[in-house]
Amino acid sequence: MSAEPAVPRHMPVVGSVTSRMSVVSVIQRSASMVVLVVVLAIGAIAFGGNFASAQNLQNIAVAASFLAVVSAGMTFVIISGGIDLSVGSMLALGAVLAAWSSQWGSVPAIVVPLVVCTAQGVVHGLLIGRRGLPPFIVTLAGLLFARGLAFYVSDDGNTTHLIRSGMNVSWLGQGKILGIGVPLVIAAVVFALGGIALNRTRYGQAVYAVGGAEEAAKLAGVRVANIRVRLYAVSGLLAGLAGLLVAARSSSGLSTIGNGLELEAIAAVVIGGTLLSGGSGSLTGTLAGVLLLEVIQNLINQVGTLSSYYQQVVSGVFLIVVVVVQAYLSRREAR
Repeated sequence: MSAEPAVPRHMPVVGSVTSRMSVVSVIQRSASMVVLVVVLAIGAIAFGGNFASAQNLQNIAVAASFLAVVSAGMTFVIISGGIDLSVGSMLALGAVLAAWSSQWGSVPAIVVPLVVCTAQGVVHGLLIGRRGLPPFIVTLAGLLFARGLAFYVSDDGNTTHLIRSGMNVSWLGQGKILGIGVPLVIAAVVFALGGIALNRTRYGQAVYAVGGAEEAAKLAGVRVANIRVRLYAVSGLLAGLAGLLVAARSSSGLSTIGNGLELEAIAAVVIGGTLLSGGSGSLTGTLAGVLLLEVIQNLINQVGTLSSYYQQVVSGVFLIVVVVVQAYLSRREAR
């Protein structure tokens, strides 16, 4: 019998390489969740019942629900290799249009902001997907347009449109289902449907393919332009929905809200493990990133002596650390 050829010592074993790649992938997906659990534990130890009470945790979840809805759409966009800088302004536009339209009833208050913000998202998608314009420039222009329209509807910000008490639309922001705030329920539904679309459908596979290798996706028959139109339409829809929820909760629509929200959404998505270069990410990680930002803000409020600007500092540090770690893990995976 002939002896089996020995494996040269300098050659990597396929099984070990696969194992290392799977470990890297797991770290990218679950690191934000681990950090969230650690921060929650630290908060419970440091502040006891003031932080760990069921009421406070529910307050955190409800406060996070508005950013979560916006971040869900941002996750899809970033996985595809794009970016959407207009979501903060579109949230403000959605809130202003919801309050303004409420003078004609609850149905217009719901329909108008969703239709207008979705339409603007479609325009973004057409310019990016079919005309090949850079997402950064298109959505930056969209940011200015949406904010300008919000100020126009609110008479240069001098008029604050109000939602009358007792209107059905107010239930979307102030109501409860089985003791849980409606905004939180809506955010949970958005993430559930988004998770199914991203992980269980051909559309989700196409989103990952476009973000990972757009030219290869085109050769495989993926209609990249159509994918991008849908992505930005959904992002606009969810930003408008978040604005509607904010207006319903506060019974008003302010044209000045949502400043910097697009950066918070991007930070939450990236902290959650989604690569800015596209092709990798998950809604579970984004949810952990959103909750982490809100928990940090709540802990700062618990201290009482710290300015809210500390939350931005801590979020920036988290973001830098995450991006550095992602770059390191990506190089390890490439090797």
